[in-house]
Amino acid sequence: LFSSFNNTVKYGLKAIGCSSVDKLISFASKDDVLHVFDIDSHRCIGSVDIDRISAIAYSADNRFIFVGTEIGQILVLNSQTLECISSVNYNLDPSYVTVTIKDKHDLSIAYTPGVAQPCLEIQKDINKSYDLTRRWNMCAVITDGTAVLGLGDIGPEAGMPVMEGKCALFKAFADVDAFPICIKSKDVDEIVRTIYLISGSFGGINLEDIAAPRCFEIERKLKELCDIPVFHDDQHGTAIVVGAALINAAKCAKKELKDLTVVINGAGAAGCSIGKFLLSLGIGDLIMVDINGILNRDEVYANNAHNDMAKISNKKNRKGKLADALDGADVFVGVSKPRLVTPDMIKTMADKPIVFPMANPEPEIMPDLAKEGGAYIVGTGRSDFPNQINNVLAFPGIFRGAFDVRASDINDEMQIAASHAIASLISDEELNPENIMPKAFDPRVGKAVAKAVAEAARKSGVSRI
Repeated sequence: LFSSFNNTVKYGLKAIGCSSVDKLISFASKDDVLHVFDIDSHRCIGSVDIDRISAIAYSADNRFIFVGTEIGQILVLNSQTLECISSVNYNLDPSYVTVTIKDKHDLSIAYTPGVAQPCLEIQKDINKSYDLTRRWNMCAVITDGTAVLGLGDIGPEAGMPVMEGKCALFKAFADVDAFPICIKSKDVDEIVRTIYLISGSFGGINLEDIAAPRCFEIERKLKELCDIPVFHDDQHGTAIVVGAALINAAKCAKKELKDLTVVINGAGAAGCSIGKFLLSLGIGDLIMVDINGILNRDEVYANNAHNDMAKISNKKNRKGKLADALDGADVFVGVSKPRLVTPDMIKTMADKPIVFPMANPEPEIMPDLAKEGGAYIVGTGRSDFPNQINNVLAFPGIFRGAFDVRASDINDEMQIAASHAIASLISDEELNPENIMPKAFDPRVGKAVAKAVAEAARKSGVSRI
């Protein structure tokens, strides 16, 4: 029997359940798939995806399979069809050890002397800090307050509400426990050292609202020092959702990614990261534009990130302003300022222009004006227009997937997998110019992203469980 399901259960087992009547046995694999086998015939009679399985049991008459999950649910499945008949929320996550401290005995277990035992176990093997503490599910959301939303450099204390909001989104959309940390420094090495020194308390680091170009150096140095994922959401989260939007927009417009010329206005943290990510997805050419015009190889820029981008973009080494860049381009992505693009500029673009003006709260061009100029597809960062391109589709599921396999990094393969997972949630039948992205509250998103990211982590060799 074990040899017969060897290829089905790819990543090891999380739980096993056996019936007492019809000789059925169920296995939950670590990629969160429930497989049901007939013991006599060694035949797999069915499989079903169930998020974060923790336990399996059969009813006495074998008609039902009860599946417990780590997120506080018991699912009741028909044992023949594997259809979910009902579910019960019991509001208990078995991964979280809870203690009621009501007397001296409870105190001695929750604190000294009882707490000494896990301390000694972690001292012997530091990796047990993931099993014996909440570290495995803890993300630090860290800022220096220098680039908070559209408010700019308002300071770390003033950035705290945004960090708290981000933490709430982590919990709501992926059950990740996140903690806001605001660092009172603008010194790169001081920030890096501070984060590294506290990194042992967390399973991952989410950098947030740190101004460019310091954010690039901070992330790079932390990735070199830390053995946990470090992810600057303003860069990579934005790039991932733009990538997902472009995958579906190109499909809708019947264009190939390799044939697209993409113009990005705004060469800060988000713009540079989007540009690199879209190149990794396979676009034909990229033209980056900053406040002074098109980045090209004949200029030497004070910002090294701009020099790096000039080397890998703009195949024809074009020069000029934003209007020059848009002439003949297939796609516009804006991460800059309001009212920089006009309908006349859209009219100069290639057939079926794809326009993503994402400045908030007011985009580079309003959707109605973009359509007036001939835009075929328009997506913004706003929820009151179709095709919202929002980071919340990406970062919760990315960290959920990374934490589920205890990844040491969130690498390019995991980010590309996340982008394709988001795009895949819009079926060919649903895809149209007004519907290229799933909604923020679509319950499928976090699970799909987490599953794709976890699988990519395993395949790329950065998973540790």
